[in-house]
Amino acid sequence: MRILHQPPQSETETKQRILDAAQRLFASRGYNGTTTRDLAAKAGVAEGTLFRHFENKKAILVEVATQGWVELLTDLLTELSEMGSYKAVAQVMRRRMMRMHENADMMRVCFMEAQFHPDLRDRIQSEVIAKMSDVAEAFFETAMERGIYRRTNPKVVARVFLGMFAVAGFSDETIMEPGASLKDVQEMAEGIADIFLNGVLAKE
Repeated sequence: MRILHQPPQSETETKQRILDAAQRLFASRGYNGTTTRDLAAKAGVAEGTLFRHFENKKAILVEVATQGWVELLTDLLTELSEMGSYKAVAQVMRRRMMRMHENADMMRVCFMEAQFHPDLRDRIQSEVIAKMSDVAEAFFETAMERGIYRRTNPKVVARVFLGMFAVAGFSDETIMEPGASLKDVQEMAEGIADIFLNGVLAKE
């Protein structure tokens, strides 16, 4: 009988398995409650393999957080930039908030650990928030020039938008009850999008 052997995983695939395992463990146990042995076991690799890909456990934490944010916000801003109608921002927010809900583990790691690790906070600020804020500001500046939005400070609008987006994506631990259904999350996303677009004051 012929025995079929699985092809060895590429270095890129192995590294991603480590990051996926770290995201789940950091979210459930916290950074300090997770050992490199735990990470290796969860990823199905030797402990020495971790250190071939990452300098230390802190480097894994930083990579988990920044990689997740870059992917989520890049997708969001790419979709915004390709829209024909700027009013479709509400639909974009709904779709991307739902995706952030699906990535709750990554969000939990960011919110829990960034407050304890200044180097993680600094990297998220320099590699993610600053760049995404610049792109969002340019988007809203263009929309204002076209008369879609009223003229105001586009930097402020961009930061408010990204802030609301981030909080809504982490809504199952902040502004909603634990264990909220996907329908509940969608309704919250639609409500936040409506408030962003229309404000909260009654029309005169």
